[in-house]
Amino acid sequence: MSVPLLQLIETRLGDHAPGKKLLRRLMKRSAVAMILQVRDGELHILMIKRADREGDPWSGHMAFPGGRMDRADANGYAVAVRETEEEVGLFLGEEDQCIGRLSDLHARPHRGPLGMAVSPFVFRLDREVTFTPNHEVAEVVWVPLEFLLDDDNLAEMTWRYKGAEITMPCYWYEGRCIWGLSLMMLGELLDLVEGKKSRQAQWRRQMFLRRFRRRKEA
Repeated sequence: MSVPLLQLIETRLGDHAPGKKLLRRLMKRSAVAMILQVRDGELHILMIKRADREGDPWSGHMAFPGGRMDRADANGYAVAVRETEEEVGLFLGEEDQCIGRLSDLHARPHRGPLGMAVSPFVFRLDREVTFTPNHEVAEVVWVPLEFLLDDDNLAEMTWRYKGAEITMPCYWYEGRCIWGLSLMMLGELLDLVEGKKSRQAQWRRQMFLRRFRRRKEA
């Protein structure tokens, strides 16, 4: 099923109109690379576990290779390519096709009023590679897409924020928790595969309602 699944993703990404933040030109910008590869007959997506670092808001999280836009970056695509090489030692060249992009997500501001627009770019990797993670990356993990498509693998985790405990949707893959912005990116990709818009809408609703309940209880 892996090759037809990859072809389906390519087709639907080709027809997809990703959303872009209205004020993205005024916002801080970042981008990530969502890299797909058929491995041992099964389609996988590349994720990283970020190293524990003081002052890093995404410290220890499961994520996609990526980072903030520099002045030298021409666009979001260039950011995704540069950051992937810096973080895991993989240069995404012409042979590694970018098959589309997903909608911008809004990372809440730690500094500044508007926050950050995060742009996900989806790549197809058809060659064997060796990773050389830098100090920002604790490990590189290939996650099977079939695992993510199986609703039985959906779970919950507790997010501790400013003294509150908030229950959030997630996946637990071999002891690693996938949640937050990475989960929302996966939600849009999985919705494209399934031809509906249920996962993202459900997860957004869950996160909003649980945050609202906590505020009300406080």
